[in-house]
Amino acid sequence: MALRRLERKDYLNKLIAFRDKQLIKVVTGVRRCGKSTLLDIFQDYLRGNGVEERQIVAVNLEDFDFFSLRDPAALHAYVKERLVPGKMTYVFIDEIQHCADFPAVVDSLHIRRNVDLYLTGSNAYMLSSEIATLISGRYVEIRMLPLSFGEYASSRGGEGLAGLYREYIEGSSFPYALELKDQPWALREYLEGIYSTIVVKDIAARRKITDAMMLESVTRFVFDSIGSPLSTKKIADAMTSSGRKIDVKTVERYLEGLMESFIIYQAKRFNIRGKQHLKTLEKYYVVDIGMRRMLLGRGGTDVGHILENVVYLELLRRDFEVYVGKIDELEVDFIVRNQEGLGYIQVAASVRDDSTLRRELAPLQKISDSYPKLILTLDDDPEAEYGGIRRINALEWLAGETGHYSLI
Repeated sequence: MALRRLERKDYLNKLIAFRDKQLIKVVTGVRRCGKSTLLDIFQDYLRGNGVEERQIVAVNLEDFDFFSLRDPAALHAYVKERLVPGKMTYVFIDEIQHCADFPAVVDSLHIRRNVDLYLTGSNAYMLSSEIATLISGRYVEIRMLPLSFGEYASSRGGEGLAGLYREYIEGSSFPYALELKDQPWALREYLEGIYSTIVVKDIAARRKITDAMMLESVTRFVFDSIGSPLSTKKIADAMTSSGRKIDVKTVERYLEGLMESFIIYQAKRFNIRGKQHLKTLEKYYVVDIGMRRMLLGRGGTDVGHILENVVYLELLRRDFEVYVGKIDELEVDFIVRNQEGLGYIQVAASVRDDSTLRRELAPLQKISDSYPKLILTLDDDPEAEYGGIRRINALEWLAGETGHYSLI
């Protein structure tokens, strides 16, 4: 039986928009989030729009057939031999970070006429030091995530949003997990495989971490603390109190590795009244709730924090910059910003209890500007408004039923 191929239209449209532009297109994201499939879909789009097969050069450096091209000279020669004179050649290189000196290869290909270059990578390190310096201002990064709730719901169809959401958070947002949704043991093995590859191969090996058990302990602690303010000292103290001594610098190195591999995301804090970034007590969110459940078991089922995690990732998908807000002694779950301005969001499992509603409203009521203010909850109640603060159903918002690319 052929596997379903999800179109991922938002990401595809970004590639189409940048087609033939003098920019290197770099698709980044956690392993198995769909980067390679996205390039395949885009190649099919090109074929359907007048591009000949010989104008498409595709290399996957994780495919054993292409292992010899991990040598930069071999990769450069392979692509160069296949460039079509007088016509645009579309060059796709999957998992470019496996090429030893890829920035030089990328730069050399980019400066040639009629080359449109597309890369993928599963680690943010590839865009840090050398490549950013070498091709600064000449690339655009398309940050890819696993399936959104809206994508998941569209692919499943036929059920109410509440049931689909339960399925979404109890299963996984990785695209292939849809094929395993009725095989929990197989899904667990699949997620364990992704997790161990990221932690052991991508993080421990690259950063030369010898204490894999400590790395996993830190990962578990962060996964268990999604949506809670954390500091490196707090993590180090927690590890030490459980009998595993670790210093703050080592915790920092582990967190950097986890973030570089896109398995966790960091939301920095922002003082709304003082209009300044705060340097401590960031929050962390995990790329896939199913992976968190796999690692923590059914103990990690905090409904409110899980919803907060799902909302945070959705805000990233909608191209917002996302911060945790502080106003006086109160906290706003998310401050979001894009070219159109700001917005403020509170996330709660339920606000049917009056005291909970007052608590969620309080920080938003302290903000004096006129930007949109929103409370997202799982309550299946009619939309309400409290002095300009809207309360809406989170699942409808996540599914795009309240305006997919706007805050409100």
